[in-house]
Amino acid sequence: MTVSDYIVEYLISKNITDVFGYPGGMVTYFMDSLRKRSSEITSHLAYHEQGAAFAACGYAQASGRVGVAYATSGPGATNLVTGICNAYFDSIPTLFLTGQVNTFESRGRKNVRQCGFQETDIVSIVKPVAKYSAKIEKAEDIKYQLDYAFDTAVSGRKGPVLLDIPMDIFRTDIDPGMLKGYSPAFPETPSGQMDLLAGMLCRSKKPLLLLGNGIKAAGAADEVSGAAEKLGIPVVTTMIAVDAAAGYKYNYGFIGAYGSRTANFLVSKCDLLISVGARLDVRQVGAKRENFAPSAKIIRIDIDAGELDYAIREDEVHICTDIKNAAGVLGKIKAGDYSGWINLCESIKEKLAGLDDRRPNRLVKEFSRMIPADAVITADVGQNQVWVAQSLDLRKGQRVLFSGGHGAMGYSLPAAVGACIASSKKPAVCFSGDGGMQMNIQELMAVSNEKLPVKIILLNNYALGMIRHFQEMYFEGNYTQTTASGGYAVPDFSAVAGAYGIKYICCEREEDIRSIDRTVFENSGPVLIEVKIKEDTYVFPKLEFGKPNQDQEPLLERKLYNEINEMDIGRNNQ
Repeated sequence: MTVSDYIVEYLISKNITDVFGYPGGMVTYFMDSLRKRSSEITSHLAYHEQGAAFAACGYAQASGRVGVAYATSGPGATNLVTGICNAYFDSIPTLFLTGQVNTFESRGRKNVRQCGFQETDIVSIVKPVAKYSAKIEKAEDIKYQLDYAFDTAVSGRKGPVLLDIPMDIFRTDIDPGMLKGYSPAFPETPSGQMDLLAGMLCRSKKPLLLLGNGIKAAGAADEVSGAAEKLGIPVVTTMIAVDAAAGYKYNYGFIGAYGSRTANFLVSKCDLLISVGARLDVRQVGAKRENFAPSAKIIRIDIDAGELDYAIREDEVHICTDIKNAAGVLGKIKAGDYSGWINLCESIKEKLAGLDDRRPNRLVKEFSRMIPADAVITADVGQNQVWVAQSLDLRKGQRVLFSGGHGAMGYSLPAAVGACIASSKKPAVCFSGDGGMQMNIQELMAVSNEKLPVKIILLNNYALGMIRHFQEMYFEGNYTQTTASGGYAVPDFSAVAGAYGIKYICCEREEDIRSIDRTVFENSGPVLIEVKIKEDTYVFPKLEFGKPNQDQEPLLERKLYNEINEMDIGRNNQ
């Protein structure tokens, strides 16, 4: 068989049922090989290579399998880079296959910029943002390279890999029985430090479990949140892991700059913080790391030793292990009596209830009752992302996918395409802003063409709201390129939906959202729901640079702030 036929057979053997890509000259043999096996694996046409990359990310996040995207050489390959970065920073297992010019027309060691048309060294370009990237120089290396790439993508901290394949190698005949493969080594699991965790937890009076994206990447969210429920420990999350403990009654929301005031106060009061799969970056802990969890012993569990090197303080305990192992140990620890601590958490939550109830948050909250219990939800980057994380009432079984570390606008729509396909075309819900929607608006064609049940909730505030807010704060309200007065424009989205043959609904009030027939979210067709928000919008609470996480803007009245700061177990906190 040809190398391209072998690659397709290999993907099928790995239980990959769907791939995403855009046609190009250097991948035509691969495309034809996919056609020949179309009853076993489906090639989904994206309308931009970035859309294909994000769809592969959404597919991997929703299914737990490796997401696969392909593109041709040159601009096709470079258009994948944003999606590769996204997969790298959010630990998403993905395989990117790029076509390359024929080996006989390659630049090689010649002192020229380019020999073949659209020749570009994509392998070197993506090396800093991929776990592995390589050019296939010989057809007989294909099995080894695929074995190694797949193992690299799913082992340790997961992430993207890229194989660059010249066109003449795609069409080369090989004997599969003569190919050499790669056999991975299996690392040992440390155990002693997990015993230390158990001892520290037993001695703690105010333990707090912080769940990060790592538990989702490891496929361990149910195990870790289940262990928390068994122990009766309060939980907070990072923003990207806001769905990790959905449905747990002692889940107090996400921490950090735009996080829950309650969650941030609890971090400041706990005496033991167990961080599982969280990077603890500046957005999560604040600019002055010493202000974070000032009264707590800190235990950090992560599979990436490099993340543990970025310490909060010198005496924290590091456990470098697979999170599923940690979940197993947590689940076996004997529960203590944390009733006093839980009562304190509930009292703080009650005192802060409703303080940050603003109109965009209420609009997002209104959609909570309509979204199916097993839906995958995607959100774009910007104000819409924060409102979704803050205000969507998530239920156990619902998943939320963000572009976290890379923060790529335009992620939500193509990621929803990938997630929808990964779930056998169950409805997926895509939140986006008017700015993010215009980044990959062409993927509406993919939604329409495949008649995917993607429900798009477009929060249209006629501005690039996050940057507009910065300009208001730091540039005296000079809204350059972020509002209509500064040159930014928004299309008629009803006409856009019509052009793509997608059902359109317009909402301007909370009552309009409540009047939507919930079957819209359950049926098999796509729909675009535009929520028009005419006023200036903000994301609050918001942390001012350098302040402790719990002292967010708009500032609490100092009497209330000091009162909550002084609350503790055993005191009258009424």
